[in-house]
Amino acid sequence: MPEKKRLGVNIDHIASLRQLRKGNYPDLLEAARIVEGAGADGIVVHLREDRRHINDEDLRDLRKNITTHLNLEMSINPQIVSIALKTKPDQATLVPEKREELTTEGGLDIVSLKSRVKNTVNKLKSNGIMVSLFIEPNIYQVETAKSINADAVELHTGKYAQATNDEKGKELIQIIKAAQHAKKIGLSVFAGHGLDYKNAKLIAGIPEIEELNIGYSIITKAVFVGLENAVKEMLELIKSV
Repeated sequence: MPEKKRLGVNIDHIASLRQLRKGNYPDLLEAARIVEGAGADGIVVHLREDRRHINDEDLRDLRKNITTHLNLEMSINPQIVSIALKTKPDQATLVPEKREELTTEGGLDIVSLKSRVKNTVNKLKSNGIMVSLFIEPNIYQVETAKSINADAVELHTGKYAQATNDEKGKELIQIIKAAQHAKKIGLSVFAGHGLDYKNAKLIAGIPEIEELNIGYSIITKAVFVGLENAVKEMLELIKSV
């Protein structure tokens, strides 16, 4: 019987709401407790260089208090790497980052950045941190991830999520091929970005994909049904495949 898919919930936008008033609410740790209590397999946060939502104190508090798996999305900026080495999340996911973007716009090009990414991977792994690379669903990117000793790849599903109905099938095929190849060469395979209650099930149905990391759609759903129910709905959807 196939393993149930894991769900990592990104809670960045709980912090985004807090930052609108620069106050203490909503409480990020309370959000993490609700997410874990609802059955999620892990908490995901992105410590951006501009600290637009999650900050250093948030990361330290989460490391001390959560009971599941802490996945830190991060750039390869040396300052951020240094913070990760001190905080020791269970997992680091290396992502591209541009100051002006609203959200991550694509996968990290580890082919062109191979030496810098490899150096970061080695630093993190030598400190006992699992490393995943957030990449486009592309065979060359997958091969490069393996060559620089990453533990896992997270396939960028943004193009699939935004595609028209005519293009969705083509994007799904790219993800399937990349997932199959990654698994074949010994990488763990995750997926994320732009996934919601309408499009996540097809991705969850890909046998090689072990984990989905989803944030924005869950947090926005929570406005109407509450955070616990929003997480449970997504869990029911992806674990039913």
